[in-house]
Amino acid sequence: MRNLINAKRRDVLKSLMGLVAGLFVPKSIMAEKDQQKRFDWADDSIHYDPHDHKWGMGIDIDNCIGCGRCSAACKIENDVPREPFFFRTWVERYHILENGETIIDSPNGAIDGFNKKPDEEDVLRSFFVPKLCNHCDNPPCVQVCPVGATYESADGVVLVDSEYCIGCSYCIQACPYGARFLHPVTRTAEKCTFCYHRIVRGNDPACVEACPTQARIFGELEQKASPLHRFKRMNRIGVLKPALNTEPKVFYAHLDMEVK
Repeated sequence: MRNLINAKRRDVLKSLMGLVAGLFVPKSIMAEKDQQKRFDWADDSIHYDPHDHKWGMGIDIDNCIGCGRCSAACKIENDVPREPFFFRTWVERYHILENGETIIDSPNGAIDGFNKKPDEEDVLRSFFVPKLCNHCDNPPCVQVCPVGATYESADGVVLVDSEYCIGCSYCIQACPYGARFLHPVTRTAEKCTFCYHRIVRGNDPACVEACPTQARIFGELEQKASPLHRFKRMNRIGVLKPALNTEPKVFYAHLDMEVK
């Protein structure tokens, strides 16, 4: 009887030690383990090695018409809550007025269209700017996560493992792009993943596929034949909040200095 009790005690202690150790595993090791786990569910037809890719996205502001189809497609594809507070991607409208003021609005992420413009005589120019997680190479969200739930995969995509996430919201506060939210049901952090379940099968993210004007370009960053590589080469490129040195992998063509 005593041996049985001791055996059970050892099992409990072993489980507790494993849990504590998991909290202090270097994030690079945890990321590799999580990356492999993500493909355990994959069928045998998928042959995807994240080390063979480096993903990014380009956005041509001049081509965006603010239709909101990207936001709607994202919500459907990724089962994002329908409430107008939760988005993995959204579109903002910028009005630059004659007095130098900038007015920004984004009703329901642009899914429901936009309200009436300010008086035309006061507006110098207007344009739309799609926003999403920038999948930084130096991501603040990864640095502040206390349990390694947020990590950058080998292919450059910043992901969240909901099984590790404890819902502390540190990553949400650390993101300078406002691209994260706490899921109201799971109470875990969520964000754009470039539709990871699609790109491992060779498909574009849902927002790219839904865009009627090809304002979004998705592809490989390090392959010269990639559409994204050509997009960067042929346009004046900017990134959001460059002074923060987050090294984002979402690149904007024709980006105005007023964009925040």
